[in-house]
Amino acid sequence: MGRGIESLEKAYDIFFTGALIVLAVLVILCLVRAIIGPRVADRIVSVNMTGTMVIVMIAILALMLEEGYLADICLIYAMISFLAVIVLVKVYMGVYLEEKQKGQEDNNAVIKAEKGEEAQDRL
Repeated sequence: MGRGIESLEKAYDIFFTGALIVLAVLVILCLVRAIIGPRVADRIVSVNMTGTMVIVMIAILALMLEEGYLADICLIYAMISFLAVIVLVKVYMGVYLEEKQKGQEDNNAVIKAEKGEEAQDRL
């Protein structure tokens, strides 16, 4: 009976190790997407996915090592990751709205200049 439990623990260790390897590869791919992502939205989603996968990796390590404090670290990391994504979105939205407003001001200046040229042509 004791032998069955040992083989089950070995199977769990193999499964957890495989899951950690797969997650590590996915984290690397997400980091590549964060670097080369064509849009800022792609980068933000990539950072969020990376954070989520790191949380899962910490949880798996907590199970493998049977250490309860890793679950606490996992929860703290989840809160920090969430706040980081919110801050990134706020910064991005501020820059986007500022550029949009600047573009509208430039368009208004061009329209006023065109109207001024038409008025001069009439004279």
